[in-house]
Amino acid sequence: MGTWHDYLKAEGTPPEWPYPIKFGEEKEIETDVLVLGGGIAGCWAAITAARNGAKVTLLEKADVRRSGAGGPGCDHWCNVPANPLSRVDPDEWALQMTEALGMYSNGIGIQIQCRENYDTLLEMEQMGGKIRDTEDEFVGAEGRDEATKLMVSPRYGAKAGYAEHPDWMKPGFNAPETRTNVVLRIWGSTFKPILKKECKKLGVEIYDRVMATSLLNENGKQGNRVVGATGLNVRTGEFLIVKAKAVVMSAGSGGNLWNLDMEHGGHSTMYSRNDSSGSTDMAWRAGAKLTMMERSNPSKIATGLKHKWYTGGGDASYENVSLVDANNKVLPVTTQGWADGGAMFTFMGPIHEKILEGIRTGEYVLPFYGDFAGMKPDEANATWNLMLKEESTTKVMVQSMTEAGFDYTKDQIMNYAYMELQPSEQYRETPRGGGLFTDWNLKTTLDGLYAAGTSLFSPEDHSFAAATGRYAGRKAAAYAKSIEAGAVCRKQIDAEKERVLAPAKRTGGMDWKELHNGVARVMQYYVGGYRSEHLFDLALEEIKRIEENAVPQLYALDPHKLMRCVEDLSILEHAKIAISAMKERRLTSRALGVQRLDYPNADPEDQGNYLLLYQEDGETKFERVPVRFWGNMKEEYEKHNPDYAGVYKPEN
Repeated sequence: MGTWHDYLKAEGTPPEWPYPIKFGEEKEIETDVLVLGGGIAGCWAAITAARNGAKVTLLEKADVRRSGAGGPGCDHWCNVPANPLSRVDPDEWALQMTEALGMYSNGIGIQIQCRENYDTLLEMEQMGGKIRDTEDEFVGAEGRDEATKLMVSPRYGAKAGYAEHPDWMKPGFNAPETRTNVVLRIWGSTFKPILKKECKKLGVEIYDRVMATSLLNENGKQGNRVVGATGLNVRTGEFLIVKAKAVVMSAGSGGNLWNLDMEHGGHSTMYSRNDSSGSTDMAWRAGAKLTMMERSNPSKIATGLKHKWYTGGGDASYENVSLVDANNKVLPVTTQGWADGGAMFTFMGPIHEKILEGIRTGEYVLPFYGDFAGMKPDEANATWNLMLKEESTTKVMVQSMTEAGFDYTKDQIMNYAYMELQPSEQYRETPRGGGLFTDWNLKTTLDGLYAAGTSLFSPEDHSFAAATGRYAGRKAAAYAKSIEAGAVCRKQIDAEKERVLAPAKRTGGMDWKELHNGVARVMQYYVGGYRSEHLFDLALEEIKRIEENAVPQLYALDPHKLMRCVEDLSILEHAKIAISAMKERRLTSRALGVQRLDYPNADPEDQGNYLLLYQEDGETKFERVPVRFWGNMKEEYEKHNPDYAGVYKPEN
């Protein structure tokens, strides 16, 4: 099968759209719990809500079988201190991780993750997911436990005092006594298809290729209880109206405010292209409170194509692989407190400068390589055939390189990781950034609306999404049982339908890529590394010009392009929200990634708060809530989950 270009050369004209076009047609659905987004968090929310007796409907704009950031797979199940090999208490570890992740971490989500993560993993195994080395493929690998067949990740989770070990700066250091055993290696590529299968088994009504576009408020008033949502079928253009007693928002996080490069993917991200600010936009327009919207960091961007073979999230799947120069000289490492000096931890801080100086003086000779052949055979086997084969962004690379003749037992891989860690201040990303503000039930500030995964503020990894999705589904089902359905408003529905379908009614104008690129340029030029009130005002002025002049020209020739147009509108709204939050934060804060020329100093009082923002009658409002607002994590978790019957039972 050739490429699209090959087809056009052979046929001369593009084919007709292969699905029936239903622009303007409607479909109405009624349910107890509606889940928006069928990624890891969404699937778990749907499964748990269904198991708790709710009628469940799930909307996913791709195919649930492989959708979302975790759709292709994952290789680590993180923060699972209740596993039988763990050497730490789950509650103590949750507190330690919350502190380690900094002032603006999400203590509620991390506590849920640490208390329920192992239960979630065992439930995954019961569905058919693979979490153990049952075929003895990795006997001899560090961290493998023969009794349970579980595979502990040897690098993660060093005990206190680790840096005092005399060998901790040496490449490959892996002293077993330093391990907490809180992270397990798993076969994550098996998970997503099984989650979809389980949803179907439980009677979850799945609508693949349906993009959620808005939340419906009771009686159509912003800030009222959420009583449903609208959606767009991205293959037919049909408009869906879903009435629900409870809604779980799990539609991913903010997407690509500073970047647009569909062809080369020149920036480092492990998130799905479909994570395009939908949850932020929908929640904002409904009146829910958001927080951490001002946070961003320089993107680890290369020029055009990547300069290292691995384009994933970074360290996890490349751990233990030392980097060497052209003469096979091992490069120095810094572990930054982790239990191994792998490739991703080589180029940081003073060590980074030492290597750059070594290149200039000839001490280190380019090119550099990831030295699989120099590893212990058992570790090379586990890294290549387990971690890299299971991680979402590397599975296809391992397959392609193996088919091309690469032999990890003999060969090395050229790796310019240090170039990846020279970020551009003008190209930014929002890791562990903004999202919905929730209470201990993962309920947002709107009745009927719950959140999970990367729709939450300061979210974490794959297992965080799974545990919080599972938890939110349980809470949403309980809420749905306690309340009658609310009234939707036809006027609100009609306004949303008009907004969504507008680009499809035009016969020409501006393509979605052009508009997205315009927003990205505004963010790069005016909201990059250096910021000020003047620059923020210029950015908002340009965005207003885009709204007035470009948005009315946005057009779509088919339902797929219409989906991208609606994404553009969400990205545009997200940009305005982020800039508003940045303007309100009159400080410079490394933790927030905020560097203001007009406020060059930290403000200890303001820095000690989360900034919340929301809409009320269309007007932006701000609140401040102290960090650690959640109180005693162990006590609050148990207060809100007295009947939870999990594997882990805390001692009295």
